[in-house]
Order: sequence, then C-alpha cells, then structure tokens
Amino acid sequence: MGASQRCRSSIKPPSCGSLFFVGTLWLLSMIMTAYACPKSCHCTERNGAVVQCTSRSLENIPQNLPKDTVILLLSSNRIRHIPQGAFTDLHRLRELDLSYNAIESMEVGAFQGISEGLQILDLSNNHLSSLPKDTFTKLHARVRLSHNPWHCECSLQEVLRELRLDPETVNDVSCYTSVQEEYVGQSVIQVLDSGINFCTFHQKTTDVAMFVAMFCWFSMVTAYIIYYIRHNQEDARRHMEYLKSLPSTSHISKDYDTASSVF
Repeated sequence: MGASQRCRSSIKPPSCGSLFFVGTLWLLSMIMTAYACPKSCHCTERNGAVVQCTSRSLENIPQNLPKDTVILLLSSNRIRHIPQGAFTDLHRLRELDLSYNAIESMEVGAFQGISEGLQILDLSNNHLSSLPKDTFTKLHARVRLSHNPWHCECSLQEVLRELRLDPETVNDVSCYTSVQEEYVGQSVIQVLDSGINFCTFHQKTTDVAMFVAMFCWFSMVTAYIIYYIRHNQEDARRHMEYLKSLPSTSHISKDYDTASSVF
C-alpha cells in the first residue's frame, strides 16, 4: 500500500504553465492551417487573404488554400477541369478569376459553398463550349463568359437564363458553333433577345429524327411484306406447275382399262 501511494503521489497534475504552452501551440497550429499559403502562390492580407496564383503553370486548383481567402486569382494557367466542390471551404470568397486557362468542363457543384457569397466570377478566354444545366445553381455573382467557343443550343440557353452576366463583356459571348448555322459568330444574348429559341430547334430536330426513324421502320416492314408475298407467289406458281406436270386421273384410268382388256 505504501508503494502504491507513493506512486500516485508522484503523479502530479499539469501546471498552468504547461497547459498554457500546449494551448498556445494548438492555437498557432490552427492559425497556420487557416492562413497557410500554397507554395505556388503569393498571399497578402486585405480584410482577408488575397491569393495570387497567376501565371504559375498550374494544371489543378491549389490545395490547402487559406480559409479566409476573399480574392483568388488563378488566371493564365493550364487548368482544364473544375471538379465538384473545388472551393467548398472558401466561404468568404468574393472574387474568383479563372480567365485565360484551358478549362473545357466543369462539374455540377463546382462552386458549391461559395455560390451565395461570390460577387465576381471570371471564366473568360477558356475552352468552354457547353455547361451542365445546374452548374451555377444559387450563384449571385457577376459572371464573365466571353471568348469561349460556345455551342449555341438549348442547354446553353437554359444556363444563361439563370446567370447575371457581366454587362461589359456580355456581347462577347458568341456562338462558335450552333444548331442553326446562320447564328455562328453572333452574340448569344442578341440572338436570344431577337426572339430565337434554341430549345424549339432542339424539339424540331428531335421530331425530325423520330419521323425519319419511323419512316425507316415502316419501309423495312413494307419491304418484308412485299418480299413475303412475292416469295409465296413464287412457291404457289411452282406448286401449280408441279401439279400440272403430274399425269391426269382420266389418263391413268384409260391406261388401266387397256391393261385389263389385254389380260
């Protein structure tokens, strides 16, 4: 009993000084995590972090961005794809510049977590030709989409209806290709404002495709029926010729009578 009591008495609770030291280290680690700057970027403070990652030959969105980032500049890189939730933790983000990249596609939910607070989104001068319908769900930012090779059709029209396009560059959002060749090279917004509805063209194209498919099916059925009838007629003709080639009953009877008289 004496030995165990001495062991217990030798274990002392941590002092206030050691607790303060551990707490300070924990707090510093949390601060460093929140304000860490990616190696390929330069960060400054302006009521939040301004993260400058321009012209760094980046192919992906940098990891471990400061959580207090308010401005993120990623222009003039080699980014090709924006995945879902790429900026989820950046709840204070107000401006996002992704211009002059090689972005070809964006997943639904790419701007999840920042859509309501974001004020400026620059996607100009990329390789975008189409976008999923719900790419910009709940997005209130002013969006720049100019100088992309847009394919003007129904889904693009539906996406643009939900966006607040930047008025300074809105006329530079042009049809690079289109469901109707006559609109190639024209401003998408001007075409839509003139009363053109790309979704109507889409419906007409679908109807024509269905009509062509039904016509082909009907033609195949008709051709089969004609072949079947002609084939049966040919068989019937051959059968009739075969029957005609057989000796008649009266001729057989006469031959039989002649043979009977002989015997």
